[in-house]
Amino acid sequence: MARIFISGSSTGLGFMAGELLVAQGHQVVLHARNAARAEVARRALPKAEAIVVGDLETIAGAKALAARINELGHFDTVIHNAAVGYREGPRRTTDGLPHVFAINTLSAYILTALIEKPKRLVYLSSGMHHQADANLDDILWRKRRWNGSSAYAESKLHDAMVAFAIARRWPDVFSNALEPGWVPTRMGGPGAPDDMDQAHRTQAWLAASDDAQAQVTGQYFYHLHPLAPNPQAQDAVLQNRLIARCEELSKVHLPV
Repeated sequence: MARIFISGSSTGLGFMAGELLVAQGHQVVLHARNAARAEVARRALPKAEAIVVGDLETIAGAKALAARINELGHFDTVIHNAAVGYREGPRRTTDGLPHVFAINTLSAYILTALIEKPKRLVYLSSGMHHQADANLDDILWRKRRWNGSSAYAESKLHDAMVAFAIARRWPDVFSNALEPGWVPTRMGGPGAPDDMDQAHRTQAWLAASDDAQAQVTGQYFYHLHPLAPNPQAQDAVLQNRLIARCEELSKVHLPV
C-alpha cells in the first residue's frame, strides 16, 4: 500500500481522491488551508493518517507546508491538487503575485522542489489548458488586462508543463498530469456537465495503481485514458523557462 499526500484536499476533488485511496487501503495525508477546514475534513474522513494545515497563498506558506510534510516522513506519491478557480478577480498576494498564479502554479513548483522526492507525482490540470498560452513573458499579468478565465487556463497549462519538466529531469519518478473534467464542484459551478463520479478516479489511479498503464511518466490523462495535451506543455524550452521563472520568484531551486 502507498503513502500519499494530497494538497488542497479538505474538500472537493482532492478530498474525494483521498477518500477513495483510504477506502483502497492506502495511507493518506490531507491538506487544509486553515484549522477550521482541517477539522471538517477530519470529521469527514477520520481514517486519514493526518491533516496538515498550511496556506499556499504565499511563498513562505508554501515553504512551511513542504517542511511540515517532510517532518511526517517519506511519501510514495504527492498529488498536486490545490487550486483556485477561473472566477478570481485581479487579486495580488502579499508577495505581489497574482493569486491564481501563486497557488495554482508557484505553490505546486515549490512543493515539488522541497518535498522529499516521491516515487510518483500527479498534477491536476484542466480542459481549459488546451486553448491557453503559457505567456511566460507576462506571467505576473503586469502588461495585460486581467482575465480570470485566461489566468486560470494558463496556470493549468503551467501545471502540465511542470509535470513534464519533472518527467524529463527526474527519470526515476513517474510524473504525470490530468484533467478531471468540468464537474459541478464549488470551483466548477452547479451547471458543469461532466461526470462527477469520474472526476477523482484518474488521480487516485495514477497515485497508487499497479496497472502498467498507470506506471508511466510524462503523460496526460482524462478519465483513465491518455489524451494529447496543449503542445506548449511538451515544449522543453518553454518548460525550462517556466522552471527558471519559478526559481527566480521563489528563490527555491529544483533539485537535479
